[in-house]
Amino acid sequence: MKQYLILIFCCIFSLQQIDLKAQRKKNKKQYEISFSDSLYNSIQWRLVGPFRGGRAGTVAGIANDPNVYYMGTAGGGAWKTEDSGNTWYSISDGYFGGSIGAVAVSESDPNIIYIGEGEQTLRGNVSSGNGLWKSLDAGKSWNFIGLEGTEHISRIRIHPKNPNIVYVAAVGNLWKPNENRGVFRSTNGGETWDKILYESDKAGAGDLIIDPNNSRIIYASTWEMKRNGFRMDSGGNDSKLFKSFDGGNSWINITSNSGLPAGPWGIVGIAVSPVDSNRIWTIIEAANGGVFRSDDAGLTWEKVNENRALRQRAWYYSRIYADSQNKDKVYVMNVSYGVSTDGGKSFTLKNAPHGDHHDLWIDPNNNDRMIIADDGGAQISNDAGNNWTTYYNQPTAQFYRVTTDNHFPYRIYGAQQDNTTVRISHRSSGSSISERDWETTAGGESAHLAPDPTNNNIVYGGTYKGYMMRKDHQTNQTRSVNIWPDNPAGSGAEVMKYRFNWNFPVKFSIHDSNKLYAGSNFLHLTTNEGQSWKTISPDLTRGIPETIKSSGGPITQDNTGAEFYSNIFAINESPVEEGVIWVGSDDGLIHVSKNNGETWENVTPPTSICPKLNMINSIDTSPFKKGTAYVAATSYKFGDYRPYLYKTENYGETWSLITKGIPKNYYTRVIRSDKTREGLLYAGTEWGIFISFDNGNSWKSFQLNLPISSIRDLHVKDNHLIAATHGRSFWMIDDLTPLHQLNNSLGLQDFHLFKPNSAYRLSQSNESKNTNYKLVGKNHPNGAILNFYIKKLKEGDKISLEIKEQNGKLIQRYSNNATTNSLNPQADLPLNIKSGSNRLIWNIRYPGFKEFDGMVFYSSPNIGPKAVPGEYTVSLNYNGRSKDQTLQIIKDPRLTNTDQDYKNQFDFLINVRDQVSIANSTIIKIHEVQKDLDYLKDKSEITDEIMDYINRFEKELDVIENKIHMTKNRSRQDPLNYGIRINNRIAFLLADSQRGDYPPTNQAVEFFAEITEELNQQIQALNNLTEVNLSKLNKMISNNKIEIFSIRNP
Repeated sequence: MKQYLILIFCCIFSLQQIDLKAQRKKNKKQYEISFSDSLYNSIQWRLVGPFRGGRAGTVAGIANDPNVYYMGTAGGGAWKTEDSGNTWYSISDGYFGGSIGAVAVSESDPNIIYIGEGEQTLRGNVSSGNGLWKSLDAGKSWNFIGLEGTEHISRIRIHPKNPNIVYVAAVGNLWKPNENRGVFRSTNGGETWDKILYESDKAGAGDLIIDPNNSRIIYASTWEMKRNGFRMDSGGNDSKLFKSFDGGNSWINITSNSGLPAGPWGIVGIAVSPVDSNRIWTIIEAANGGVFRSDDAGLTWEKVNENRALRQRAWYYSRIYADSQNKDKVYVMNVSYGVSTDGGKSFTLKNAPHGDHHDLWIDPNNNDRMIIADDGGAQISNDAGNNWTTYYNQPTAQFYRVTTDNHFPYRIYGAQQDNTTVRISHRSSGSSISERDWETTAGGESAHLAPDPTNNNIVYGGTYKGYMMRKDHQTNQTRSVNIWPDNPAGSGAEVMKYRFNWNFPVKFSIHDSNKLYAGSNFLHLTTNEGQSWKTISPDLTRGIPETIKSSGGPITQDNTGAEFYSNIFAINESPVEEGVIWVGSDDGLIHVSKNNGETWENVTPPTSICPKLNMINSIDTSPFKKGTAYVAATSYKFGDYRPYLYKTENYGETWSLITKGIPKNYYTRVIRSDKTREGLLYAGTEWGIFISFDNGNSWKSFQLNLPISSIRDLHVKDNHLIAATHGRSFWMIDDLTPLHQLNNSLGLQDFHLFKPNSAYRLSQSNESKNTNYKLVGKNHPNGAILNFYIKKLKEGDKISLEIKEQNGKLIQRYSNNATTNSLNPQADLPLNIKSGSNRLIWNIRYPGFKEFDGMVFYSSPNIGPKAVPGEYTVSLNYNGRSKDQTLQIIKDPRLTNTDQDYKNQFDFLINVRDQVSIANSTIIKIHEVQKDLDYLKDKSEITDEIMDYINRFEKELDVIENKIHMTKNRSRQDPLNYGIRINNRIAFLLADSQRGDYPPTNQAVEFFAEITEELNQQIQALNNLTEVNLSKLNKMISNNKIEIFSIRNP
């Protein structure tokens, strides 16, 4: 029997070995597919919004310049305003982006700017940076000047008279000990650096200031601080305070000077009064901490304030600033910012438009003028903080997740860090996406959101500590539907019945819209809108005791829920197999159930490719194959920045690591499958987005025009791709269809026309030339997106794009040889082409009416009728060869219009348009006759008789012309004085009858018949007049033997 068992074991082992070898062999032969981005780079990302600022940790201004300020954001790069905060624009795009820790402007030459990457506001969602940048032209261009590995730069100080001398305080790596931290100095503008203050591999430099009156004197603080995936610790023996008398060559430790508190210390902030250098303030995180003041340049100290409102969550704030002109005035940053006018003994708490304040710059010569950085961006005050500019003009929102609803047009949902949740229309009826197109919804700043798939007015949203809300937008009522309504505020996760991640998942079932899932360390299910919850899994986390304790460190505990660990972090169902549920945890486990949660299997990838505490950030299941799933994970909070993307095709029995082509430090947050093309995948990393055409076997950048930012989530919807950035709000691609059609032969062709995505016929304003995109998001193009490819554009190429009815009748032609002809809408329109991928937006309208020089119409824009819903032909013509594709125009699904309604409106509008063209053509004919008469009047042989006849003729022409068109109208509002005539009245009917997608009213048809008759009468009168007068005039010319070509009837 024992021999039999051994034989069975050997057979099984041999089979396993054969299977593993076969799998390795298969992996070696994995196909790779890649396409040149010249085939598809006409695809564009557009900023949707919202324009509501995200966290900023650093700001700067320029002395005596009230218009120019700079801001560094926690995830959106560096920004500048040149109009005192009315608008902001990015100055880092094209060079760098993401997390910014410090901005400094040279006092002696404001064109010189230094920017350090890696925020110093070290929240749980913190992003790291890469080093230091320098600009010599006020932010127009940048050069990288080193300090790689410093990761978080807390301060930059520039010598007041020599901008080549610069000091940098670096916190360093948050996740593990490293030596690239401390205070650094360059004396040659950043060409080389010296580390001039270093305490240990655990403590970086938290603050740094140069004495405003003596640049040799410098104060610096070190800060012992660390984070990992499950806790944050601020404080230790290496947090200290230092002073240098020689520009940083040497330092004196003044931590133990008289009056300062006993250790351990945490974060330390420093300020020196520009009015009196002997007066120094420091705010210290310590058991006996608070605000301390020295009046002898740091030799001795006095504790002047211990108000908890200035010390709460000390590690997140603890910045202090001396007023530039008042020796007794000092500011402290916290939830509210404190202002003292008695040297720090007492403080008045004040608020900028957004709370949680982090940095302050005060004009050295005008202490009423300042800029503040907070969790809502940057705001400016010109009256010492009594009034501030808005932060609703900064598209720097930090989003964690993104989803959509089934509304039309659909709305995008996400939770904005340090703010509320948002739902925003992906397209609007206006010319842009503005504040009117978004609103708050359920949940809080850290939420997953789940709109009810059967009722878009109902939204479920989580927030920290496991709280969950149900929002009814119709009644504006919110209900608490917590899985377990016990508030654990101030305690660690160990006291909770169910542990919830800061960003715990909430998701409706794909197969049953009554099922709503939520994840703690267990998976929960409700089928009655949260009235009751059922737990349908065991604990699906590791539950390691040391990872679920109170967080904060030796001084200040901090249990907001951001560090609650060992929880479910991702939930998804298979769209092609009901009952299959995938779950991933933030401490590295993946489980799958094939029977709706009755039983679960641990299918975590092996540690050879998956670190033990790898945070499973997203799971995406294949919409094409059973058993196939894609996973994005990250271990960056343990100092491992490598990307981790996985694929399984057998329910997790085996996994492949699929990260080829992604840089080794671009850690991954999300992976999503396309819904149309199998094997087409999108991945979001800390530094941008990547695309795979071969099921993850290889990747390439898909950044296109998207600015550098952390991509926290992606969502595929209706051939659109939406990115939740953590610092640049929502961005999206409106048309993925070119990617679906790529193949190996396209690059060999001289030209190609992609099949267009279907276009909706909607009521939407055209994009305005006056739209300020510093304040609003870009709308979906108002029309059909047409993508085409020209391999190599050559001089002399004749290329055109035609849109035709199904019967072949031309609607509109665009040509690379056309010139703009504003008087004839039927003419070819210019087509801008480059080698590679191109895009044209057809506004799905027929051409408008014919115009003439000097025409002024009142309230009657020249806009042709919209094409009716149905199929159209698009033709790309390339040097005599052509390719055709079918374009489908779809009606607005919110309307009840029939096909006949659309046809009736279209037929009416075409007839009206044509009548305007007839009226305007009649005016053109009159002008041609008048031109001939003017020519005749200039002839020297002309007789008085002929001149009198011409004058009478011209007066009669003027009468008819002014009945058709008011000739006195020369500017837009002249018609209010002189009135409008037949052609303008018909043109107004054209505009008025296409305000919406409706057939003409009875009275519109009746009026059109009447006005057409009026026009016909005037045309007949003109014909009669010219027939009689021109004939007689020609005879008079002939009888007088005047040598001129006869004037002919037009």
